[in-house]
Amino acid sequence: MIRTILRAAALAATFATGAMAHDSVGEHVKLIYDHELPNVPGKSMRAVLVEYEPGGTSSAHTHPNSAFIFATVLEGAIRSKVNDGPVTTFSAGESFSEYPGDRHGVSENASKTEPAKLLAVFVVDTAETELTTYIDE
Repeated sequence: MIRTILRAAALAATFATGAMAHDSVGEHVKLIYDHELPNVPGKSMRAVLVEYEPGGTSSAHTHPNSAFIFATVLEGAIRSKVNDGPVTTFSAGESFSEYPGDRHGVSENASKTEPAKLLAVFVVDTAETELTTYIDE
């Protein structure tokens, strides 16, 4: 239990410092869930709440090679582009997935006047401490 709490604190600190190291504008990321999977040794489920201010964007990024991600829009609409796929707008209640090794080139609020929220649920190696790596373009 204490190990889990310490790992969650370290992961939260990584998010806090990592959020300043990229060119995202009007994006706020918060780890809201972190739990080891009892039936899959070495894997954890982590949930991240991404809140976008009107016009907010995320820099291009990747996630760990061990990560499978299920993302669902909770509020507003999110424009997303994964790998060489088209830019797609997902509205509240719609979902998409990202596979290990995917490159997320576009992730932004589709509105310049309304906020948007996205819940991203990761299944990832428990030892992984950085969930997002930003790409210089």
